[in-house]
Amino acid sequence: MSAPERIPPRSVTATELLARGELKVRGRIREASNAALFCTVAYDGQEASCVYKPVAGERPLWDFPDGTLAEREVAAYAVAEATGWDLVPPTVLRDGPYGEGMCQLWIDATPESELLALVDGEEAGPGWKAIGFAEVGEGRTALLVHADDDRLRRLAVLDAVINNADRKGGHLLPTADGRLYGIDHGVTFNAENKLRTLLWGWAGEPLTAEAVGVLKDLGGSLADGGPLGTRLADLITAAELDATRARVDELLASGRHPEPSGEWPAIPWPPV
Repeated sequence: MSAPERIPPRSVTATELLARGELKVRGRIREASNAALFCTVAYDGQEASCVYKPVAGERPLWDFPDGTLAEREVAAYAVAEATGWDLVPPTVLRDGPYGEGMCQLWIDATPESELLALVDGEEAGPGWKAIGFAEVGEGRTALLVHADDDRLRRLAVLDAVINNADRKGGHLLPTADGRLYGIDHGVTFNAENKLRTLLWGWAGEPLTAEAVGVLKDLGGSLADGGPLGTRLADLITAAELDATRARVDELLASGRHPEPSGEWPAIPWPPV
């Protein structure tokens, strides 16, 4: 008698694991301004580390009165997923030990000195893009620069679409396999222009052909009845969704990376 055929274990997607798995709190991430818990999640024989941010632990923000940080984090992942650029870790909205919240796959970052730097002088130099001058103590200033890196440039486009009001250096997570992820997208999608970021190095420059193609696809997906528009309608307000569509249209019309408006601080504080 022949041996029974072995059925290989079913592959579980990251979002399925996060959404359906048993969530266990292992500790608190103390650097976070809102409640952020380090957890493990296990489902169907697979386990991963993740971050769980319960809505109950969010501090109210006067300039983001609608919705929740958790919903906007999930909305940011939805847009990032639609771009195909894999810039935001898998993120879901689910119930947990402290109620509904955002659950995001944990990323083991490998710090790269090549992403941000302070340089003397007034020129960024080859391979770098200038952000602005920063005080470094004893009355001295230095030029803050970021790498002229395709991964960062894609992230700058994503931030312009989702209206990210808090793109800090600490929110950039490079990995050993060469990928780059952005995290902490709770203050995004405001109907008013609130773009605050360290990634101004391409301000006013033409968008890449790749970015234009992605934005055209986003525009179609964001339309009424489109898959992304339908998904975002459950996560952000109608006014915020309309503003997201308008930002995509404006980027395509200008064909350029946005520039600071001068109406508010363009760089978040602290920047790193």
